[in-house]
Amino acid sequence: MLLKVALARSCSNASHGLQERAAGALWGLSVSEANSIAIGQEGGVAPLIALARSDAECLEILVAALWGCREVKRESGAIFPKLVLTSRDTGVGEEAAKVLQEGGLNVLFHQLDIVNPASIETFTGWIKENYGGIDILVNNAGVNFNTGSDNSVEFAEQAIHTNYYGTKNMIKAMIPLMRPSPSGARIVNLSSRLGRFNSRRNKIGNDELRKQLEDDEALSEELIDQTVNKFLEQVKDGSWREGGWPQVFTDYSLSKLAVNTYTRLMGRILSERPEGQKIYINCYCPGWVKTAMTGWSGHISPEDGADTAVWLALLPDQFITGKFFSERREIHF
Repeated sequence: MLLKVALARSCSNASHGLQERAAGALWGLSVSEANSIAIGQEGGVAPLIALARSDAECLEILVAALWGCREVKRESGAIFPKLVLTSRDTGVGEEAAKVLQEGGLNVLFHQLDIVNPASIETFTGWIKENYGGIDILVNNAGVNFNTGSDNSVEFAEQAIHTNYYGTKNMIKAMIPLMRPSPSGARIVNLSSRLGRFNSRRNKIGNDELRKQLEDDEALSEELIDQTVNKFLEQVKDGSWREGGWPQVFTDYSLSKLAVNTYTRLMGRILSERPEGQKIYINCYCPGWVKTAMTGWSGHISPEDGADTAVWLALLPDQFITGKFFSERREIHF
């Protein structure tokens, strides 16, 4: 319960003015940008966490998580890790890092765009050269261009490429850098209940496709790619409304369905690694968080939205993999 309590109280313990500046600096990142945070290990003690993020909603969640980590350090005496904050926009990223440094966090900056393979390669090379590897990867990237009752697919390609392909590419790039550990390395993918198969209001209408995607034994990366690419093809020819896709925020929902499904697939693949080299991968929904991305209409605070991500990433006795969570509880895909 320590992590949950620390996250819940982190904003009240910190300087309100400083937090506003930190939030302001981070909110300045465009929703089309892809960013990450890495937490560096020094002397083989503190964990190294890479956090890939790009959306407006998770900017506030990120701030809550960072303040929460600071409070965990204060209450537990743990050695606080080094943070490497990244963004596509160098100026904005450097300003965000500066503000967080003023809050007592050990933060550095490195440029990264998760939809650019060359940028990912540069970043992973820098991590390897300076830190040797990472312990935890939190994929926080996600863009959504619809609000309220809107359901435009004008930016469908950008949503799919950022939310799904960007997340997948970061996972593939970071797996070789994940350090062996008795507790296992961790990957946490931020996702959404909108990406569930059988939501009553937002499910995959094609029964045959849904069964294929639900079949753990037959599931493959190729099938997931084919699914999102078929949607994008139908967007281009105008037939996507008859494709049986989710009815609410269709492009965003399908991108998160792909993230969820890829998490299940990688959970199976990574579970075959030997003891001491395990990597546990899970996804979670933060809920309808009161942030800019939801038009401030959410009912969940950023601190509570960040809680499950921290729980999955940091608790040493979490050996579950390939699952979907919300509020620290497993939920069905």
